Amino acid sequence: MAKYRHGLPQINGGIFISDGGMETTMIFHEGIDLPHFASFVLLASEDGRERTKNYYRRYLDIARRHGTGFVLDTATWRANPDWGQKLGYTTEALQAANQQAVDLLIGLRRTYERPEQPIVISGAIGPRGDGYKAGTMSADEAEDYHAFQIGTFAGTEADMVAAFTLTNIDEAIGIARAAKALGMPCVISFTLETDGRLMTGRSIQDAIETTDAATGGSAAYYMINCAHPTHFEAALDHGSAWVKRIAGIRANASTMSHEQLDNSDTLDAGDPDDLGRRYRSLLRRMPQIRVLGGCCGTDHRHVAAICEACLPQAA
Repeated sequence: MAKYRHGLPQINGGIFISDGGMETTMIFHEGIDLPHFASFVLLASEDGRERTKNYYRRYLDIARRHGTGFVLDTATWRANPDWGQKLGYTTEALQAANQQAVDLLIGLRRTYERPEQPIVISGAIGPRGDGYKAGTMSADEAEDYHAFQIGTFAGTEADMVAAFTLTNIDEAIGIARAAKALGMPCVISFTLETDGRLMTGRSIQDAIETTDAATGGSAAYYMINCAHPTHFEAALDHGSAWVKRIAGIRANASTMSHEQLDNSDTLDAGDPDDLGRRYRSLLRRMPQIRVLGGCCGTDHRHVAAICEACLPQAA
């Protein structure tokens, strides 16, 4: 039975942290080949599962030191039908991989959770296509497509689902509708370009307001991920109601554009301390933010720096 599905603790206050860029860490720091940037393939072997657990442990140790809760996302950003087919997974094998990803986190939660430090298990969902390209699905198509993965998570102990690196508002609407129909709390996270807009050219304000209007505000909250704070800071009108729906940030380490990152053979890890200071500035202007983590290029050093900057009293 899911522990927090009917009452997500991060909504009620306090700071929760999350992990960093799993795929970039595995590829560039661990030297692991991840076909199609899919980390869920590691779950197929004992060695891969142990590497995945060790990855999470670095962040869970940081949360323990700083006395924060944790949102523990599964390694399933690519574990949807289209990407699964490219990787040679049958429908049954893909469903099993999503279930195994949750099971792995249940074990970690048993070890690390404390009464004052809740750990929320989140089923991670990615876009149907490439997170650096604009999707073209309608909301109805997206609802039907993503229901497979969301439905799989609904049958596990996952507390919620979170859709990351979304570039298309219609896909966000479809995911939120599917999650509501399947009884899963849902978080929608958009990725933004260097001008603070979605790849389609629409603003983050438009994305949040349109998604809320089309879904009755069913998303638990929104996040921004896979963009550096310098890309979106100016796009946030901190006095507006729509901004208050943003409760999480998982930024990139690099200030480079998505196109530049996509064409780079090396990892730009940026400046962890500078990133921490930028998170502190965002948190001061956006006190509703509850979840702090990283995305591409970030690792445990960046999340530790974020904690040092934003939670100095707990260090």
